[in-house]
Formats: sequence, structure tokens, C-alpha cells
Amino acid sequence: MANKKRTTGVKANTVVKSASVTSEKVTEVKPVEVPKKVDIVESTPKTTVQPKETSEKVVAESAPAVKTAHAKKATTKKTTTAKSTTATSKKTTTAKPKSVKSETPVEAKPTEVIQEVPVEKSQPIDLGPRRSVAFIGSECYPFVKTGGLGDVMSALPKSLAKLNMDVKVIIPRYKCIPQKFQEKMEYKGSFYMELCADGKQYYVGIMEYQEDGVVYDFIDNDEFFSWGNPYTNLIDDIPKFCYFSKAALAALNYLNWTPDIVHCHDWQAALVPLYLRTSFKDTNVGRAGAVLTIHNLRFQGIYDRKTIQYWSDLPDYVFNKDCMTQNWLDANMLKGGITYCNKLTTVSNTYAGEIQTEEYGEGLEEHLRYHSSKILGIVNGIDTDIWNPATDKLLAAQYDSQSVIKNKKANKKTLQESLGLEVDDHKIVIGLISRLTNQKGLDLVNDVIPSIMDEHTQVVVLGTGDAMYEDAFRYYENKYKGNFCAYIAYNENVAHNIYAGCDALLVPSRFEPCGLTQLISMRYGSIPIVRETGGLKDTVQPYNLFDNTGNGFTFDRYESGLLYDAINRAKTLYFENRKYWDEMVVRDMNKDVSWQQSAKQYKDMYVELTPKY
Repeated sequence: MANKKRTTGVKANTVVKSASVTSEKVTEVKPVEVPKKVDIVESTPKTTVQPKETSEKVVAESAPAVKTAHAKKATTKKTTTAKSTTATSKKTTTAKPKSVKSETPVEAKPTEVIQEVPVEKSQPIDLGPRRSVAFIGSECYPFVKTGGLGDVMSALPKSLAKLNMDVKVIIPRYKCIPQKFQEKMEYKGSFYMELCADGKQYYVGIMEYQEDGVVYDFIDNDEFFSWGNPYTNLIDDIPKFCYFSKAALAALNYLNWTPDIVHCHDWQAALVPLYLRTSFKDTNVGRAGAVLTIHNLRFQGIYDRKTIQYWSDLPDYVFNKDCMTQNWLDANMLKGGITYCNKLTTVSNTYAGEIQTEEYGEGLEEHLRYHSSKILGIVNGIDTDIWNPATDKLLAAQYDSQSVIKNKKANKKTLQESLGLEVDDHKIVIGLISRLTNQKGLDLVNDVIPSIMDEHTQVVVLGTGDAMYEDAFRYYENKYKGNFCAYIAYNENVAHNIYAGCDALLVPSRFEPCGLTQLISMRYGSIPIVRETGGLKDTVQPYNLFDNTGNGFTFDRYESGLLYDAINRAKTLYFENRKYWDEMVVRDMNKDVSWQQSAKQYKDMYVELTPKY
């Protein structure tokens, strides 16, 4: 690769060793002019983010004090005095006692005196100990997103900021980040960093953006990040993410921002724990604890050992069978991160157990069982501000749990009209929003379509992926015209309307670390039909007809016959007992699928890892 940098007007002849390798001070490359804007391929983010004023460090404000809902009722006090005090809203009037003629003196009847009681001052909510955490990952919504990782990198930091956490997110400055975000980034500095085994140096620029109590720092380098997409192929991605992992830590030292915890995500940032304990061990950031989250174990960053050893410049002793080395000739970046992190998390409790088995371990099950003491499963949530049918402007009719039964019909009618389906409220509409791959159970869906299609059923598919599935669904659309729609693309507007307009949603995955579609479908009152694996098992309780409980329909073994049975059970309840179906719809909408509880679990983990406070 030729060494290039983003055009920022910096002095190119100032070359220093990075603080990432030594504890020596980094010589800053002073800017002469404002960084030149680059051409951006515009994406379609869900929401528009308005930046707040920038600062050196964002301090999340504590939640406002809770006000007492009602002032305490004024207490009464009995008195034997003959004088009676009558409290009014305007003034106090003292009444003269009446004379009583009796041989036996009689005491005046006690009267109630209303006393004003001062309202207690509200106390601030105790949000617990404060920690600082740096999130390091390859994508983050709304800047760049290809899957669930982008959603987690967006929603979890914002939820943590509300829990008195000091949060910074570090991602690459890809060319595909929309221009409206690029032009609002603030240049924070730049330097050169040694990267390769031969001492080759690379430019590291830092651009900053702030929103919702979170600071976003973008690592800027044209050679690695000027591509149109965040991921290309392993030949190019291995050097790119070796650079990114090291540059992210060097940037923290350069900014003099030392986190308590560095939280990295998936194989693209899996070298961060190794760099922390080797190249950066004598620097400020080297004192941080390291957390690694596995979002999908299938992708591990496995490549030729010599190539990874050259680009990472990690010491020889980490390239052994218990750390980086795999199959003698290869190196595994995720495996190395698992070895060196202080805590390993997955995105659901069930998946944390599954990855330690041969069926789901993707070749790392023995390594994971060895490190099982530091594995923790915390289920994902969703951003309930973005995914909120009561405020979703993309819907034909907005609704909440009180109005869902009525207004969902309007969304169903709009969905049928817009996708060329026969408009009929009687029919059950089953949605599928997914990457069209085997992992998502599309082979099972392909098998059962001919069996479930009847005059009472419509199916809507949204997604792209393997050509065999794209072609199969196009065939079904032609065969079942008016009752089957194959939307072979990804369109955010269509996705929102499917969630709101369909009656049920299919998620029959072969494996699913967490899954977000089933959470969104429940939020929008669409009943999920899922396989009991990973986060699907953790979040969807199977419906029980006898006591009318549960929030979806499930099946266990990966068999098309069991998927067919689950769909038929859903259809039977929908057509024969709509009252129970509607009650489940309301129950699903009232289910807490936010990040609140999960963020609290993450914070507790951070505090446990930093007991010095």
C-alpha cells in the first residue's frame, strides 16, 4: 500500500513516534488550514442528528431530581382552646367563643386547626459511581451501519450517558459517512504513528462530533478509509483494522482522555486488548480495563500469520496456539482478543452458552470454554425513540398500545396497497425482514412457502442476499400474485411499514446471537414467530393457549416441519381466537425492549472491573 493521508493541510514533514508505542509525548501536526472536505456517498440514515456545542470532554448530567407528585396533606391537631381558627385560602379569621349556660361547666368542642406543612425538598437521584468508557468499533448508526453492531454502538453509549457514564465512541472516518455529518466534524489534531514491523509510519487524524451526551471521534486516514464501503475483503480489511485498533488507542493518549474501560467490538477491534497490554502498557491508556463483545462469532479475522504479524507489529510471544495462532499457519484476531480481554460479553445469555458448544463455537469452542469464567451474556435492546409507532412519521397511522388494534388496520391496508397485495383485512400478513442467507433460516422458509400459502395468507419479504433466495422469492411472487411480495432490496421506509402493517413476523434463524427484528416487531405489535436460539430464545416467550401467556410462537429444532407447525399455530389463534391474539399484541407492545436494563448491566460490569473507586 502506498502511504496516503486525508488532505488536511497539515505539515507532512513532521514525523514522530506515536504515543501508542512509547510513553513519550507525541508531536502534534499543526493544521495550517481547515481540513478539505471529501466527496461523500450519501446514505439514508433514519434520523437527522443535530450536533451540540463541542467541548474537550462531555460530562453526562445527572438525571433531574424527582419532584413530589403531591404536597403532603396538611395534618390536623386538636385543641381545647375556646378559640377556633378557620383556615381559608385568603386569610385567617378568629371566631369568638359562644357562651354556654349550664350548671356544669362544659369545655368548648375541640376544633381542627389546619397547619401548613412545608414541602420536603426533592433529593437528586443517585445514579451510582461514575466511570469513563471508550467504545471502539467499525460502525455506528447513523454515520455508518451494515448490521446490528451499528445499532449497538449507537444506542448503548447514549443509554450509558444517561446513567452518569462518561462515554466516547471511536470509529473510522469512512468516505461513505453522509456529508451532513462530515461537515460538522471538528478537527482535533493529527500525528504520525508507527504501525508495521518494519517501522512504517501512518498519518492519524482525529475529527470530533458530539450528540446526546456522547463524544464521537473519527480516525481519519485516506489510504485505509477512502473506500466506498466499510468492509471490502480480508486482504484489504486486515491491514485496515490493524491500523484502526492501534490508532484508536494512540488517539486517546494524544487527546489525554484516559478511560477506565476500553470496550471493543467484534474482530475488527479485537486487537485492542493485545495492544493495551503490549505496545501501550506503559502509557496512560494502558491502565484501562478491556472488554470485548462478540456480536457474531462466525466472523473472526483469520488470515495468514505472517501478514497479521507484519501489519500489527505485535510481539512474537502472542503468536502461539493459546492466543493468536490457528491451524499453525494462520492468525486469528478475535481469538487473541478473547485471550487478552478482562471481560468477554455476548449479546444474549443463551448465545453465551451456545458458543461454547461444537455446533455454535465456529472452531473456538474449546478456547471459549477455557475462558468461560470471564464470559457474560447481556441481551441487546433497541432504540425506542427511533422505533416508536406512536411517533413514527413513516406510518400511515401512528399508534400505541391503547390504539394498536384500531390503527394497525390502517397500516395494514397501506402496506397491501403499496406492495401490490390484495387489500383484505381478513387475511393474515406475515412479514420477513432479513439478510437472505442460510444463517437466517431462509432454507426453511423456502421449504414451507408452498404449504402456508392459501386464500387467507399473504407474505412480504424484504432484503437482499444469496441469489438463490432472491430468485426463489421472485418466483413465489409471480406464482402467488396479489398475495406474495418479494422486495429484493433494503428500504428503511418499507421496513417500518412492514413492522407496522404485518400481523406476524418470521425470524427462523439457524443461529442468532441476539436479533433485533423480533424486538422491533413486538414494539410495533407484530407477533414474532422464531426459532429458540440465542437472543430469540431469551426475548420471545412461547405462547401458551391454556393460560393465555407468552408473546410469540416458537420452535426448537432446525426443521422446516417445525417452522410450518409454528406458523399454523399462529394462524389458528389469529383466525379462531382473535381476542387472545389482540391481547398478545398489546402485551408485546407493553414489553420493555429498551436499552435501560441492559445498560444497567453493562455499567455494573464496568464498576466491577474497576473496584479502585
